Amino acid sequence: MSNDKSRDALSEAPIPQRNNSAEIVSSSSPIDYILWIFSIILFIAAMLTNQHLPGYWAPANDVWVRVGVILACIVAALGLLYATHQGKGFVRLLKDSRIELRRVTWPTKNETVTTSWQVLLVVIIAAIVLWCFDYILGWLMKFIIG
Repeated sequence: MSNDKSRDALSEAPIPQRNNSAEIVSSSSPIDYILWIFSIILFIAAMLTNQHLPGYWAPANDVWVRVGVILACIVAALGLLYATHQGKGFVRLLKDSRIELRRVTWPTKNETVTTSWQVLLVVIIAAIVLWCFDYILGWLMKFIIG
């Protein structure tokens, strides 16, 4: 028997999952396109605020006013993106990812240190082998070319 909850306990057959977060969001409406366009405009406005806003609006000479306007543009753009079908699917993906991260069996400190040393040793050995191969090929080229 497997501890995997996505398989049937008796037959080991996979159980169909209903709320699959990997499903492609295909139902987009014209409103989604409008929301995407407005959010892109707001992101561009946030990027250009620091350079151009003080020339058109006197209170924007204060740095905190510009920071507030930039943050307001970013928050509004993210809010508009969340209102789209793709935005809601992305938030669902993030929630499902968090659930999956809780299921991960993380290695112990001892396993991590041991594996890191093994990787470091293999990298050093591979570097030495490649250096020897390069040195021999260089010596052969000097011998052949003269």
